Amino acid sequence: MSLSGQSLAGKRILVTQADAFMGPALCEVLAEHGATVIDDTTPLLPTGAAAKVVRAAGDVDVLVANLAIAAPSTPVDEVTQDEWRNVFSALVDPLPRLVQAVLPGMLDHGRGKILLMGSASALRGMKRASTYSAARGAQLAYVQSAGVELARHNIQFNAIAQNFVDNPTYFPPEVQANPRFQERVQREVPLGRLVTPREDASLAAYLCSDAADCFVGQVFPMSGGWATR
Repeated sequence: MSLSGQSLAGKRILVTQADAFMGPALCEVLAEHGATVIDDTTPLLPTGAAAKVVRAAGDVDVLVANLAIAAPSTPVDEVTQDEWRNVFSALVDPLPRLVQAVLPGMLDHGRGKILLMGSASALRGMKRASTYSAARGAQLAYVQSAGVELARHNIQFNAIAQNFVDNPTYFPPEVQANPRFQERVQREVPLGRLVTPREDASLAAYLCSDAADCFVGQVFPMSGGWATR
């Protein structure tokens, strides 16, 4: 994977929830590679919010669907219907709305890229994470299905499935400073450390670039070896 400093020059990239999860790192790195970044922080829970965000952004070449919610840690037999609905409403429901809103412009131009910032929790079983993992899994299934459908229109739709990546939503400083968490990283992550925000965002920048035109409906694990497929 090789990118020049201007590999995204001339591209307009919309990043959702830009103040959470991987948003700050994405905006910084994408801009460094020459993109014009539209860093939107609008809440996406309301049904019409996604369409409004896309309209406000104007013509975009790339959509980065960066969606996050605090992950519940509820035992599977105690998960409530409210928890299930709330997590799916935050992580799953906005994704097709965003995609459907950007598609007309991309179809008109005969090209485009959509990238989901997802989670590796959908790739490997985790205790007390059934609701969150199910929602993240639904995201990845949607990417794989829609990705193969959109490929013939020269629109590449892929996902990064991450865990143990340094970010303010899931691994804030107070979590990283906890000795028990540090022991967990050493025990569970083959890399022996968190993936840095820049490492993750650099992969995202590559997948947003013309160099990644050959990838279709693919899910790329980014977890320091915690999940590899």
